[in-house]
Formats: sequence, structure tokens, C-alpha cells
Amino acid sequence: MSEAAASKRGLPIRVKMRHGTHFVDELSRRNEAPVGKLLPLSSIEPNASQPRNDVGDLSDLISSIREKGVLEPILVRLRSTAGLSVVGESAVRRFEIVAGERRFRAALAAGLFEIPAIELDVSAEEALEITLIENLQRKDLNAFEEAEGFRALGDLHQFTQEEIARATGRSRSSVAESLTLLGIPPALRERALDLGISAKSALLEIAKLGEPRRMATLLDKAAREGLSRDELRREGRSSSAGKARKPRRPKPYVFRFRSPDRSFQLQVNFRQATVDRTDLIRALEQILAQVRSSSDSA
Repeated sequence: MSEAAASKRGLPIRVKMRHGTHFVDELSRRNEAPVGKLLPLSSIEPNASQPRNDVGDLSDLISSIREKGVLEPILVRLRSTAGLSVVGESAVRRFEIVAGERRFRAALAAGLFEIPAIELDVSAEEALEITLIENLQRKDLNAFEEAEGFRALGDLHQFTQEEIARATGRSRSSVAESLTLLGIPPALRERALDLGISAKSALLEIAKLGEPRRMATLLDKAAREGLSRDELRREGRSSSAGKARKPRRPKPYVFRFRSPDRSFQLQVNFRQATVDRTDLIRALEQILAQVRSSSDSA
């Protein structure tokens, strides 16, 4: 096979097809499907239920495919017979992408005709689960995309946070923190990312504020003052602490008197926190009148 022909088939030149440890490995072993089955790109179409709409910048991937070919097969499922196209007397098999849409689009852009693929015998629901998990294994997801993926996986099977963690290989605390970010309204999520605030730890401080107005205020301050991640975290914690701290009740006023020779001391406790000079004199006169009255009775 010539070098030009091989490149059009999606195969690397003088390099064996390879792929690292990945979700694909487990699926290929489980389904006993050959890795690297070539399918025409024209027979494949994206999954309409793909939870991730933005495939991101493909330029590096396109360059890599042009140079080395597609090194990791995509995952596909056969569409129902109702979706088969008939050419002449034979039906053209149509496939739907389960995982690998970035590779599929990059292969198209690179001018390939075929792509290595693993055909899975899975239902539409199972395909969606695989798609979600495959997406969650990506390293370029932002914190909000990851959170949406966790929620979608939970909704699909009514999974608990513990079950989502097991399915995705994450800790339960990491899943719980991600889901907390969904408390930030979509418009504020976009604003946070536009400001370059993408670290989960910083975003959690915003989410913990609870009220959209307070979240927006903190984001505006971050934009105005150019707060770093650590500064944003401190501001968030300070704001939360300020809200949680209840105003202290004023302490009742206490008048204390000790005789110069220290032979006795007097303490008068008032119910109110503020007592002026007139009120204090009136109270002392009442005490003196009570003492005199008691002395006269005796």
C-alpha cells in the first residue's frame, strides 16, 4: 500500500495501530470486537444525543492524524434497520458514534475516507452511558461540563453520588463538589469562565454563597480588582462568614462600685444595654429609699 493510500485509510505510516489504557480497552475486551475495523466515514454520523455540543479546537488533532493516522478507534453502534440506506439491491449499514466524535470530525477535516472503529452491540441508553463516561474521562472538560456530565449520568440511571463515583472512577467527595457547582446559574458560569475563573476550588467558593446576587457581586469584584484564585477564595469565605455570623446581642449594663477602703462593693445589673446618668441616679435613689424603709421598719 502506498503512503498516500494508507494515509487516506486513516492508518499510521510504518507505525502499528496503538492506543493507551482507556475506556476503549475495556469495551473491546468485553465485546471481543477487533480493534481497528475500518469503516467508511460516509457511513458514520454523530450521536444526536451527544451531551457535549462543543468539540473544541481540533487543529492539533487534525495535524496529528495527517501525520500519523488515527491511533485510537472510535466506538460506534449500528443504527436500527429503519435507518439503513438501500443502494441497488443491498442495504448500506449506517453507524452512530458512541464515543470519539472529535476523532471523527478531525478525520473528516484531514481528508480521510475511512476510520478504525469498534462496533458495539448496545442499546441507545447504554450508548449514552458510554458516551457520558467517555466524555468524563477527558482532561479538557471545564468544571461545569464535568458537573453536567455527572448530573446526566445520575439522571440516566437514578444513580446516587456514590454510584456515579464508582462508574467514573472518581471519589464521592469530588462528585459532590462538582454537583455543587450546578447551583451557579448558567449566565454566571459563562461569566466566570470568561473571567478566567475555572479552578473548581475557586468556583466552589462562589457556589457556596447560595444567592445569585452575591455570586454576581463577587464575580464583579474579581473582574474589577483582578483577584487571583486564592484571593477569590478568601473573599468568598469572608462573605460567607459575614452572612453566617449573627449580630451579637448587646450585653446588659452593669454598674459596679467598690468603697475606697474596700470594705464593701455594690453591683447593679440593668436589663438594658445603655443606661444614662439620670437612670443610674434614679436606680441608686430607689436602692437607698429601700434601705431606709427597711431600717425604719426594724
